[in-house]
Amino acid sequence: MKRDLYFSKPFMNAAGSLGFAPDSRTGIPLDSFGAFVTNPFSLRPRLPAAQPALIEFPGGFLLHTGLPNPGLGAGLRKYAARWNKAGLPVIVHLMADRPEEAQTMVRMLEEIENVMAVELGFAPLLADDIILLTLEMCLGELPLIFCLPIEQVLSVGPRLIQEGADALSIAAPRGTLMTDHLVAGRLYGPALFPQTLETVKNAAKLGLPVIGAGGVWTKENAEAMLSAGALAVQVDAALWNPAFTHFAD
Repeated sequence: MKRDLYFSKPFMNAAGSLGFAPDSRTGIPLDSFGAFVTNPFSLRPRLPAAQPALIEFPGGFLLHTGLPNPGLGAGLRKYAARWNKAGLPVIVHLMADRPEEAQTMVRMLEEIENVMAVELGFAPLLADDIILLTLEMCLGELPLIFCLPIEQVLSVGPRLIQEGADALSIAAPRGTLMTDHLVAGRLYGPALFPQTLETVKNAAKLGLPVIGAGGVWTKENAEAMLSAGALAVQVDAALWNPAFTHFAD
C-alpha cells in the first residue's frame, strides 16, 4: 500500500546541504523541519571530484563536489538505524539517471523504517522519456518526488503527476565559471530566487504539487514560495548562514 506524502511543517533542507542523516551537532534547528533530505546516493560508491571547487560570484556561488557517497547499500548499513531514531521523517535523495538502478534503490528503501519518501534527482536535461520510464519502474510503496531543473518542472512535470508521482521539487541549476580553467557545478545563492519563485507560481497555477527550492535565503523568501502555492520549501546554502536559526520562527 502506498504511503501518503504529508509535511507537518513546510520546511526542510535540500539534498546535499546537511549530510546523510540528521545530526544535532550541526547546530541547525531541525525541530523546525517537516522532513530531513539526505545527500544524494548512487547505487555504487562515488569518489569526490578530482578537483572540487567552491567559486563565488555576485549573488551566490558555484559548488562542484562530484557528489561523493558510499553507495546505497553501504549507506543503509551506516545510516538506516539513525534514520529510524531521527525525530523527523527522512526523504532519501537518489541519483536516478539509470532507471534500472533507480528501481533497485527504491525497492531497497521500501524496507527501511522512517523513510517517508524518495526524491529522484537527474542529470541536467535528461530526456523526458527516461524520466517517465523511471517513474514507471519506481512506483510502489514509497511516495516519489521528482527533482527537476526549472526547464522541466513545467514541461514534463504535469505528466509525471498524472502518472503517479507525488510531488516535484526544483533542482539546483548548473553553471560554469572561469578560474584558471572552466569549472562546471551547481549554483546556489539568492540570485536564483526570482526564477525559482516564478517556476513555483506557474507550477501551482497548473495544480502541480511543487516543493519550492533555489535561492531561498530569508524567511520572507520562504513565505513567498508558500504564498505562491508551494507545498513546502527546501533550503540549501542559507543553512550555512548563522541567521538561519531564526528562519522558521
